[in-house]
Amino acid sequence: MWDIDMWDIDKLDLDAYLTRIGYGGPRTPDARTLRAVHLAHVRAIPFENLDVILGREILLDLGSLQDKLVTGGRGGYCHEHNLLFAAALERLGFTVTRHLARIRLGRRHLPRSHATLTVQADGRTWLADVGFGGDGLVAPMPFEDGATLESGPWRWRLGRDDGFWVLHTGETELYAFRPDEPHFPSDFEVANFYVSRNPHSPFTRHVLVQRTTADARIRLQDHTFTTAPDLTRRLTTELALHLPPADVEALLPHLRQ
Repeated sequence: MWDIDMWDIDKLDLDAYLTRIGYGGPRTPDARTLRAVHLAHVRAIPFENLDVILGREILLDLGSLQDKLVTGGRGGYCHEHNLLFAAALERLGFTVTRHLARIRLGRRHLPRSHATLTVQADGRTWLADVGFGGDGLVAPMPFEDGATLESGPWRWRLGRDDGFWVLHTGETELYAFRPDEPHFPSDFEVANFYVSRNPHSPFTRHVLVQRTTADARIRLQDHTFTTAPDLTRRLTTELALHLPPADVEALLPHLRQ
């Protein structure tokens, strides 16, 4: 195990984070708290890649993550969500391991570009992931071969495949990783650079915004809106994101048919 100080978790304003996700429950590092905070985070902070589309650098230091996702009222993608969530969990007293996973979705040799977490609570290891988007987890699940999870209308299963742990939803393999391989801040910086800069990355080619509620995924994708008022209304009322008017105008060319 390596020193968690490398992740600068002391820079997190825990009270501000918990206010942002609307959580006011117990702060004991147990499975009940883990599930409650996980659910609250997923439902409060949208998944989105708008800064990538707007040509801005995605920063993973905790100060930048806090400025954007906590005080800035924005969302982000996996690296932003899960590194922020990991810091919050560690501040609550959990033991957290950060991992890089290979997205599958029908392909097995994609780069390790997804950030996910395992967490210790109540004597068990849990898979926790607030940043997959799409059909990703909304709550933590036991990190055990054959484990299943049901939450609202969604179902997941965890299994083994030639040394990898694989998260499934239905017949779809979402991602795979080896939990015994350590990763460090520099590894996430490299993966984040690929995700946000590589022309083959879906995040550089498509507008992706998603908000998860108790029973639905509300999504904004390409070729959806033609006017700034329509886009502003959808972002604020349905997706809980607030962008300056100039950013809304800059996004419109990416959303017109």
